[in-house]
Amino acid sequence: MARPLEPNRRRSLSDPLAAALMPPPNESTADRERRLEAESEAKRVSDGIDEMLRAEKKEKKSKPEIKVLILGQSESGKSTTLKQFQLMHATAAFHADRIAWRAVIYLNLVRSVRRILDAVSPESDQPDEAEDQEIASGRVISLTSSSSMTRVAKYPQYRHALEPLRELEERLIRMLSSPNEDEPTHTAPSKPDWSIYANGNSNTQVTVGKNGRPAPFITIPPSWTSSPLSPSTSLPSPGGSSNSSSKSKSVEVSVHHTSNWKKAFSLGNRIKSPKSAHTNEIEGWWDDPSDPVHVLNSCAQPMLALWKDPSVKQRLREKRIRVEEGSGFFLDEISRITALRYFPSDQDVLKARLKTTGVVEHSFSIADSQRRFITWKIYDVGGARNQRHAWAPYFEDVNAIIFLAPISAFDQVLAEAPEVNRLEDSLLLWKSVISNKLLAHVSIILFLNKVDLLQAKLKSGVRLSHHMPRYGDRPNDYENVSLYFYNKFGSIHQTFSSNKDREFKIHLTSVTDTRRTATIIQNVRDIIITVNLKNIHLM
Repeated sequence: MARPLEPNRRRSLSDPLAAALMPPPNESTADRERRLEAESEAKRVSDGIDEMLRAEKKEKKSKPEIKVLILGQSESGKSTTLKQFQLMHATAAFHADRIAWRAVIYLNLVRSVRRILDAVSPESDQPDEAEDQEIASGRVISLTSSSSMTRVAKYPQYRHALEPLRELEERLIRMLSSPNEDEPTHTAPSKPDWSIYANGNSNTQVTVGKNGRPAPFITIPPSWTSSPLSPSTSLPSPGGSSNSSSKSKSVEVSVHHTSNWKKAFSLGNRIKSPKSAHTNEIEGWWDDPSDPVHVLNSCAQPMLALWKDPSVKQRLREKRIRVEEGSGFFLDEISRITALRYFPSDQDVLKARLKTTGVVEHSFSIADSQRRFITWKIYDVGGARNQRHAWAPYFEDVNAIIFLAPISAFDQVLAEAPEVNRLEDSLLLWKSVISNKLLAHVSIILFLNKVDLLQAKLKSGVRLSHHMPRYGDRPNDYENVSLYFYNKFGSIHQTFSSNKDREFKIHLTSVTDTRRTATIIQNVRDIIITVNLKNIHLM
C-alpha cells in the first residue's frame, strides 16, 4: 500500500531535482565557497546564452532573412531561375561572370554537333539490344524502319571536317577536371594556358596560385572515355535526358558546387593591356593561338552546313531526336558563337547548360515595399534522383519553395531512369513536397516551366494523349493542354497538401525569357516578403 503524502512535507524531500541540488550534509566552508562560485559561473553562462538568443531574435526581426528553396527534377530550369534572380538583384556580379561561361557554351555547342553526327551515321541505323527491348515493351515506338531511314549523303565529309571537335571537347573537359578525384586538386590559373591541355595528358597539373583557392573540376562519367569520333561513338545528350532511341545515353559532365570553375575562365588582366605602346588595340583571348575559339571558328562552316542539311533534319525527325529542346542549345547561333571575339550575352548565360552537383547558395539584399533591406538566401539543389536526399535538411527553416515542373517533357524519360516518364516523375515529386508536414507553413510557388517548348512540340504534331492516355480526345492545342496541367497540379495540392490555406501560386513560365520571368519573379518576391513580414509580426 502506498504511503500517503505528508501534508506539510518540504518540497526538497518530494522533488528529486531539488534534492539533488541540495548541498552535501557535511559540507565544509571551503567546499561551500567553491560550490557557490561554480553555481554563480554556471548562472552567468546561462544568462549569457539567454541574452544571445534574445539579441539574435531581435536582430532577426530588425534584419529579416528569407530562405527560398528551388526544387524540381534535373533539367527543370532550377539553375536558370537562380540565374534570373542574380541578373535582377546582383547584376554587376552576373555580368562579371559572363566571360567565364564562354567555355561552357563552347562545350554545349560541340556536344550538340557530335550528338547529331552520332545520330546520322550509317551505322547508327541498327538498334542495339537495349533499344530492341524498349521497342518490344512498348516504351519506344519505331516510327521508321532502319532500311527506309533517310541517308545523309555528305556524312563522310561532315565527319572529316568536324574531327577537330573531338579533341576540343576533351580539352575543354580537361581544363576543369581533376581525373579520378572527387575533390579539387589544383588551383585555377588566372590566365588559362590552353596549350597545356592540348597534349592529351589529362593529368596535367597547374601551378598553385597565390590566392590558394581550390581548383574547379568536372566529374567525368566512368562510362565516358576518349575515342575517335566514329559512327559508334556514344555521346551524352546536351540536355541530359533523351526522348529518342539514340545511342547517345551517357551521363552528362557535371561541375561540383564547391569548385571555382568560373575563376579559370575569367578575364583577369587579359584584355587590359594594349598590344603595344603605340596602339589602342587591346590584346585578348582571340590572340592566343591555343584558345578553343580558333578550332570552333575553323569548323563554323561545316557545322552550319550540317545543321542546315535537309537530309540531316529529316533523319533527326525519323529518330525522334529534338536537340533544340535540350538545355544548352546554340545550333541556331553558330556564326555568332564561333566568332573570334565572341562575348557571351545575358541570354547565352541563361541558356548555357552545366550540371552542378550538391547545393548552391546565393545571397541577395532586396528592399521591400517600405525600403527595408531583407537578406535572401536562395538554394539550388540537384534534382537527379540520387541527389534528392539532400533536400530534407533545408526544409526546417525555409520560408518559400519555388517548384519547377517542365510540362514540355510529357514525352520524355529520366536520364537516370529510362523507364520513368519525366512528367509523371514531376507529378510524384510535387505530391511528396506539398504533402510533407515539415513544409506545412511554407509558401509554395509552382512554375509550370518550358511553355515555349510545349507550344512548339504541340504545333509539330506530338499528341499528349499518346503519352498520357487520361487526357483523352481533348483538343491538342496549347491553351487546352496548359490548362490541363494547371488543373492537374493544382488539384494535387488541393487533395494532398499538408496545409491547404498556405500561400500558393501557379505560373506558366519559360525561365529563359528574361522579360516575362522578371515580372513573375517580381510578383513572387512581393508575395514571399509579405508573408514573411506577417510571420515575424512586422506588419
